[in-house]
This record gives sequence, structure tokens and C-alpha cells, in this order.
Amino acid sequence: MEAVVSTPLDEGAIHGYTADKAAYKRRLNRIEGQVRGIARMIEDDKYCVDVLTQISAVTKALHAVSIGLLEEHISHCVVGAANESVATGDPAAVQDKVREASEAISRLLR
Repeated sequence: MEAVVSTPLDEGAIHGYTADKAAYKRRLNRIEGQVRGIARMIEDDKYCVDVLTQISAVTKALHAVSIGLLEEHISHCVVGAANESVATGDPAAVQDKVREASEAISRLLR
């Protein structure tokens, strides 16, 4: 499992998902409940295909959250960096955000 990387610059920042934070939290809470349900299925010796079906549902739900966050990153962070780049004439900020997005996509595809 990869370590979560966070930078001190993130503290207090307004992220692209901030407006939808409550919705993301609800979705993640629902996913958490699904995972607990899978653990109960294992504890109760449920049929393996049924467990795999539930794991697939959780995987798809997490994938949907990931795609939503990626879209928010692109529409908020990358576009914001592009606007900043135009205003300052320095392309470095947008290049960094595009690289971040590309790395995030790469991690999602693994």
C-alpha cells in the first residue's frame, strides 16, 4: 500500500471538491458501511461469489469517487493554475498541476 503524501501547503486551501464535501463524505460513509458488510459476510461464511459481487460494488463506488475528485482537480486546480500562468507568464504552475493530474490518473489505472 502506498503512503498518502500531503504537503503543508494544502492546509487551509480551498480544494475543488470543497463545495461538494458533504456529498463526498456521505458517499464515503456509505462505502464504509458496504465494507463493514463485506466483513460480516466473511464472518458469516457467505458464498464467495456473493462476497466478490459486493467487493466489485465497493470498487466501482470508490472508482466513481476517484473520478469525481479527479474532475474537480482538473476543473478547479489545473484551470486555476492555467489562469495564474496566463496572468504571470510563468507556465510552471500549470505544468505542475498537469503533472499531478497525470500521476493521479496513473495511480488510478494501476
